[in-house]
Amino acid sequence: MRIFDSHCHLDDDLFRGDWAAVMDRAAANEVKAMMIVGVGLGSSERAVALASDPRHPHLFASVGIHPHDASQCDDALLAELIRLSHHPAVVAWGETGLDFNRMFSPRDDQERCFVRQLEIADELDLPLIFHERDSGGRFRELLQATPARNRRGVVHCFSGSRAEMQAYLAMGLHIGITGILTIKGRGKQLRELVGEIPIDRLLIETDAPYLTPTPERNKYRRNEPAFVRRVLVRLAEVLAIDVEPLADRIWRNTCALYGVADGAAASDRDTDQPAHG
Repeated sequence: MRIFDSHCHLDDDLFRGDWAAVMDRAAANEVKAMMIVGVGLGSSERAVALASDPRHPHLFASVGIHPHDASQCDDALLAELIRLSHHPAVVAWGETGLDFNRMFSPRDDQERCFVRQLEIADELDLPLIFHERDSGGRFRELLQATPARNRRGVVHCFSGSRAEMQAYLAMGLHIGITGILTIKGRGKQLRELVGEIPIDRLLIETDAPYLTPTPERNKYRRNEPAFVRRVLVRLAEVLAIDVEPLADRIWRNTCALYGVADGAAASDRDTDQPAHG
């Protein structure tokens, strides 16, 4: 099988001690590609550096500002991210969105930063990686109020309501499924809804090092790309379909969203030219 972990944070310090082993375990579990997601300038720079390593041609990167850090968002920071986005390893913008649960940044700052990143991604023609938590519909309102020529993206780590899911699908967005699907209590609603998602809109992800799936979470505190296979297998069980064709369909979904030719590595593209924009 070919499995694509569509969202992970491999730049996290938790992976520094055993990076090679993490890559080996991913390969052993048929995880053939991974998206390393930026959440600020520092993490975006680290994501690009990792995705540029010729020893690991199956890695890709995104750049963006997480809503937790929206209070730091200014023109200078955005200009640096725009510059970085032209690196050939970068194939998406994000993680961006709204998080009114923890409120690490004020609501107004989050909304301004989110809208500006929507505008930038549209200008650069990059797919978006979205974060939404407890925004009470404001996330959808801002998406609808900010027009785009060809907006495409994924609502990562979806665990919302049926109405929210239907709204995202109506916007043409993909839905990212994490290890929450495998958790008995917390994943119940998601298991009830996932069958209503068109199969060509499904992505799977770890959000590593967070959200370790069951049963791995009983043994490991840190999630890693190898465990996305567990999400895939549980999803196939819930949908009552064979895992191999599901893996292939989700692989193709992810490659199409991120605009990578069947998982072609960033290092295989022409590094003398911007990848977009």
